[in-house]
Amino acid sequence: MTLNGWLQILVYCGIVVLLVKPLGGYMYRVFNGDRTFLSPVLGPIERGLYRIAGTSEREEQHWTAYAAGIMFFSVASFLVLYFLQRLQGVLPYNPAGMTAVEQNLAFNTAASFVTNTNWQNYGGESTMSYLVQMAGLTVQNFMSAAVGIAIAVALIRGFARASVKSIGNFWVDMTRCTLYVLLPLCIILTLVYVWLGMPQTLGPYVNATTLEGAQQTIAVGPVASQIAIKMLGTNGGGFFNANAAHPFENPDAISNLIQMVSIFALGAALTNVFGRMVGNQRQGWAILATMSVLFIAGVAVCYWAEAAGNPLVHALGIDGGNMEGKESRFGVAMSALFAVVTTAASCGAVNAMHDSFTALGGFIPMINMQLGEVIVGGVGAGFYGILMFIVVAVFVAGLMVGRTPEYLGKKIEAKEVKMAMLAILCLPLAMLTFTAIAVVLPSAVASIANGGPHGFSEVLYAYTSAAANNGSAFGGLSGNTPWYNITLGITMLMGRFLVIIPALAIAGSLVAKKTIPASAGTFPTDGPLFVGLLVGVILIVVGLTFFPALAIGPIVEHLAMIHGQTF
Repeated sequence: MTLNGWLQILVYCGIVVLLVKPLGGYMYRVFNGDRTFLSPVLGPIERGLYRIAGTSEREEQHWTAYAAGIMFFSVASFLVLYFLQRLQGVLPYNPAGMTAVEQNLAFNTAASFVTNTNWQNYGGESTMSYLVQMAGLTVQNFMSAAVGIAIAVALIRGFARASVKSIGNFWVDMTRCTLYVLLPLCIILTLVYVWLGMPQTLGPYVNATTLEGAQQTIAVGPVASQIAIKMLGTNGGGFFNANAAHPFENPDAISNLIQMVSIFALGAALTNVFGRMVGNQRQGWAILATMSVLFIAGVAVCYWAEAAGNPLVHALGIDGGNMEGKESRFGVAMSALFAVVTTAASCGAVNAMHDSFTALGGFIPMINMQLGEVIVGGVGAGFYGILMFIVVAVFVAGLMVGRTPEYLGKKIEAKEVKMAMLAILCLPLAMLTFTAIAVVLPSAVASIANGGPHGFSEVLYAYTSAAANNGSAFGGLSGNTPWYNITLGITMLMGRFLVIIPALAIAGSLVAKKTIPASAGTFPTDGPLFVGLLVGVILIVVGLTFFPALAIGPIVEHLAMIHGQTF
């Protein structure tokens, strides 16, 4: 590790923290229906969309209606994206002549982008036409991000409101998020990325002659616009197979910094939205502090592991950090930071190959996802994920002091705790069940490139990434097979909707409750004691759930590496 590396990490963290209040304040006004500086331009468009959809900003929904709207919208989005891929060969804007996407891969990709996962069992530049990239994948990058933020806002209303039945209107929340938050920021980011050198064209791929006289086809396309929402919406799916390691997706250190800031910006700002909505911004800062403790710990371990390098390589007389699978324009520090950021935020974009990280370096991205993506998390998804752990934490606190647990004046009762545990435990259920089957099924084992614990880690990482709606991968696993396309698709759907429904049920339960004034016995939830309790609950729940699997994979691999053993 170097001082320069840590300075870059601190600069990044400082920028994110500085954006929390202004972005949070703006988003609070948007979802509260207040006038913003964009209202004169976007207000008429917003109201026109409501008239087309047959709804109104004054209409509100019970949590069941809110959930039904999400499900119907997601099913429609899935079908549109699936058939766009299947009909790709006969649709326009296909200068490279891409054929129809195979049905299992089309299912996997549709499930992936609708759930904000963006797992890609294909190379974008060699599989998808411009039309599918724009009208299919990029549109879903907007929609899936807006859905996640809408759910987080609905759950926040459950804590902020009292003695009512409604948690908002899904169609209004999604429309406002897209029009006032995602689109304006992405227009700015797209222009910046084009300025930095990213392609943005509908022209055909470019044919070039190399210095050796050979012919090379250089893939281009509407890249910048997709990268803008890919990062801001924590989607992660790349236009190119190499993702953010490709120079057309991530040209230099400046674009790399902007992309990392984009990944965390909205998720971190939601903590401020929460504080403003419940009338106590300290509550939001306490949640952000919890996320920060877990994030900084992960960065420190991952950076240390990658900077220390591989003892097996050092034994050959080669010193230095682990640069395998990394871009020299980013180096060890920014590759390690990017890996932690993208897996803490359920983004899944990569500027280095996680499969080439050391055992401990790769362990951190995996555990970030197994935490439920609660360290900032996907836009919206990470916030309602950490609220599930908050419900469990205040329940534990209530048990310790012998009184009914409360949070923000709302009693946390059996229903809320059961729903929270259901949301938390559905992730390891999907991750570990499919991993256990895949490591003994011959057709699944055939896709594993490496033997021993690292091969096991490749499979565990895949299902962890899918269930956590992250989308990053250990590249040694060949996932474009019927088994992995179907089971990873199912895992992504489980990881999205088996968390959403319990979260909305909690919102519906809380919003109907009265607010109880704080008393001398009320456990404070805006200070360091609560932050420590919440961190402890998260680590204990996840540690007890995943330790056996982690012991078989990255932990054994690390112990073998430091003792000079290979597999």
